[in-house]
Amino acid sequence: MKFSELKKKKWIRFISNKYVLILILFLVWMIFFDTNSYFIHKELNDDINALEKSKEFYEEEIKKDKTFIEKMKDSNEMEKYAREKYYLKKENEDIYIIEHEDSLKKEKEHE
Repeated sequence: MKFSELKKKKWIRFISNKYVLILILFLVWMIFFDTNSYFIHKELNDDINALEKSKEFYEEEIKKDKTFIEKMKDSNEMEKYAREKYYLKKENEDIYIIEHEDSLKKEKEHE
């Protein structure tokens, strides 16, 4: 096929138009090379989505902590928590920790 025959085809004439070429170059530049390219926007949107998920997680944790703080304002609840979590005791009181055989086997497996 000769160059003159190729030049007569409609789609070649369309693409070889200087305005179409400039438009194609502009689009390629904007999609791939510009500082505000599509890929950078996609990466930033992914970062935004990840931050929004972590924001939701931390808001849930704040709600849990607020309910825990409200619960700890009651002295009976605070005493119960201290006894269960930290094995604290009153004066002249003995605490016995009962371990079941199942829990002892698990501890030996981990050693």
